[in-house]
Amino acid sequence: MMKQIQEEPTDTLSNSNQQQAMLTLAQLSPLQPYLGVKGKKELVTICVKSVFSLPSVQTMEEQDTNNSDFVQILYSQTLDGLQTLLNSLFLEDPTPAGLTSLLEPLGPWMTSAKSHERARAVKESVFLLNCALQTQPFFTNFVEQFLSFPLEPKGKMNFEHSRGNYFTMFGFPMFGLLLGRLILRVCDPDEEIGRDALDGIIILYTILELQKRNIDNEETNKLELYESNKRFLGPYNPVSPCQNILRVIAEFGDFLGPQQVKDLLLAALEGLRDDQETPAKDTAEMMQLASEVTLSSVLEWYRHRVLEVIPDIMNGIYVHLSAIHEPRAREVALLPISLLASSFMTEVVVALLMCPLPLDSNGAEMWRQLILRKPSCDIRDLLELLLTSLKEKPITKKGRASIVPLAAASGLCELLSVNSCVGRVRRIYPQLLLALLVQVHYHIGLNLPGNNCGFRNGPSSIFIPVRWVVKVVKTLLLKMGCSYEAALLESQGGWELMGQAEHHHRGVSLLARAMVHYSCQELCRVLYLLIPLLERGDEKHKITATAFFVESAKIQALLPSMMKGLQWVDGLLAVEAVSNVKTILKCQDKKSGDITIYLEILQVLQPHFNDNREEVRSAAITLFGKVVRLLRSPCMPLTEQQLVNCLVPLILQLQEGNPIVGKKCKKTLTYCCYHMAWGLPKMMYSKKPWDISQQTVTKICKYLVNTHRDSALVFLTQSLEYTKSPRAALRRSAVTFIGSLVPCMEGMLTEELLNEVKTALEALRHDPEASVCIFAAQAQDHILASCWRNSWPLPRGDSWVCDPASNHRWNSSKENLPVSHHRRSWILESLRVWKKTLK
Repeated sequence: MMKQIQEEPTDTLSNSNQQQAMLTLAQLSPLQPYLGVKGKKELVTICVKSVFSLPSVQTMEEQDTNNSDFVQILYSQTLDGLQTLLNSLFLEDPTPAGLTSLLEPLGPWMTSAKSHERARAVKESVFLLNCALQTQPFFTNFVEQFLSFPLEPKGKMNFEHSRGNYFTMFGFPMFGLLLGRLILRVCDPDEEIGRDALDGIIILYTILELQKRNIDNEETNKLELYESNKRFLGPYNPVSPCQNILRVIAEFGDFLGPQQVKDLLLAALEGLRDDQETPAKDTAEMMQLASEVTLSSVLEWYRHRVLEVIPDIMNGIYVHLSAIHEPRAREVALLPISLLASSFMTEVVVALLMCPLPLDSNGAEMWRQLILRKPSCDIRDLLELLLTSLKEKPITKKGRASIVPLAAASGLCELLSVNSCVGRVRRIYPQLLLALLVQVHYHIGLNLPGNNCGFRNGPSSIFIPVRWVVKVVKTLLLKMGCSYEAALLESQGGWELMGQAEHHHRGVSLLARAMVHYSCQELCRVLYLLIPLLERGDEKHKITATAFFVESAKIQALLPSMMKGLQWVDGLLAVEAVSNVKTILKCQDKKSGDITIYLEILQVLQPHFNDNREEVRSAAITLFGKVVRLLRSPCMPLTEQQLVNCLVPLILQLQEGNPIVGKKCKKTLTYCCYHMAWGLPKMMYSKKPWDISQQTVTKICKYLVNTHRDSALVFLTQSLEYTKSPRAALRRSAVTFIGSLVPCMEGMLTEELLNEVKTALEALRHDPEASVCIFAAQAQDHILASCWRNSWPLPRGDSWVCDPASNHRWNSSKENLPVSHHRRSWILESLRVWKKTLK
């Protein structure tokens, strides 16, 4: 029968097939098994479409002028058949939820462009409300649901303070939406529709009053209450129906909770949509007026109730805007944004941050609405909120991606398009610029789906977030009058560099260079804001801040703070940053220079001598020497100690066998020697392998210990660190150096330190590189021999000694050493261990 109804023509009414089918369905509806909620909706939707899609009665009469009376009678019987079916379905489930399932399919027809379709939808909605009013089980079921609701700690909830929540709680979620749809129809150009809509509102109000009185066990005459409410809500005013709307909204206040207010607003937006047939001009104008009156009055009187549903309201506005194109209608649809922002700006902004990204025209217009219309939010507070969001990380502690910073950047971009906002932006321009630059770094390589947000029906395409943030940086510069700076970056590819992981700092440096070149007025403010980022920021903060910092020639007083930040920065950036700082210092008056900054630079550079990347360690060593040349004489104790600390790293780097790095080491050693007036032995500059002449290593170690005895322990610690180098050549030179250094440190080594040396050498005897194993064994041999000669206390549990006569004191003669300590036996044992490790 449903299929038969669907197959009936909708352009004419020539038989009673639809009527008979609906009457038969009405008779079948009480039979078991009952139709579920989904089945009822489908049935009602089909039947309603079949009847409502018919032309108007007048049109059908004109089509068949000879049988106009028959057409009129047949149409009335068809409508009666539909009402019989609706009534039967309602009586099957006389509850608010059952009523809702029947009313929902009627809703879309209430905003039809055709007046006869709107009239049918309103008439049938009023019919269903009247069925509910006349059916006592409808009220009995509601009361039973209410009484079964669990008590709160303070007893039953106060009905007077939360009436509107009951109709959502107990299965009537459509109350607010239905009220809103009927309110709009009060202003319909067709007066008959307006009268029917107001009558439906009166019936709805009577139902709500009866539900309250039934809860309070009050005896009430339904007809008398209806007539009383009819007088109370006022007669229909065809000349000024908006007066009816204002009265209805005011009197329904006791029944409007947050959800109902939200539904009222969304119903008002429905009347502005133009995704169906274009309505007549007078109809469109009346709907815009009714929607505006409804939106403004609801938010004026009940704004304090919508705090918890603001995200849903923003979502609803966004969804409806895609079907609202007429300019005046869009203005009305956007009205709630400015009205809500004037009281709940934070909540509105948070809701807008969930808009789909990248922003489409609807989302962009919602952001601009915050400051384009009155009343609007305070622009200063709005910008502070966006700045706070821009300081968040796009990846949370739980590893989840957050669109908040990116959405804040997008919102800022839209606000910048409003001229009245630009002046306020300038006040916090430096903070916004730095926050955006850091966000560029955060978003490199980060992909977010366009619909990864709380708004539905958004775009699902994947876009590249970092390019979007770079675009916002560019927009901010242009709006702040920095067009020359933006043009320079454009011409030199700075924007592309800024969005790449390897070259982000280059792009930021180029921007800073442009700001210095064009004497940007905000440069000093930007520089002072960089200090906290360098001192307390994370890695991204420090890299971005440093790249910006080092391009200015006016920041010598702030350099110490920057240099402290460089201690945790990647080697490549650190070296480039120091190179720029060195250039700055070179341009300064040497008499006003502070030795402290030079020492801090040397301290930053030295750890990068052992960087795995050749270009980094080569640059670090070279820069070290150049900074030493900038030092003034006479030298200070702190300077001497810093240069002494670089001796072992440079000597060991000379032994790596890399001609480029070796040349840099030799030149830097020369600069250090010249500045300190040291007479280093020529052998210390030699790049010849130490395995050719062990005596060379011994002489170097004796010189270092004798000349810088206070730093001997530092030399040993540094060489132990180099035994952990990933490069075999450095590990080999480090163990050779240790083997000769330890015997020179008689009386300096504690048992704990000697144990550390032993552990390091034992580990290296299992090194994957055969030569390292051999040199580690030789180093053990030298140290053990020295222990025997000098009667040093051996570490407890010493595994170096294999002979039971280990407690004897052996003289310095090599022949008197235990056989197990002969050098050749150590070498063979190391080779055996190494081969076993490879297997």
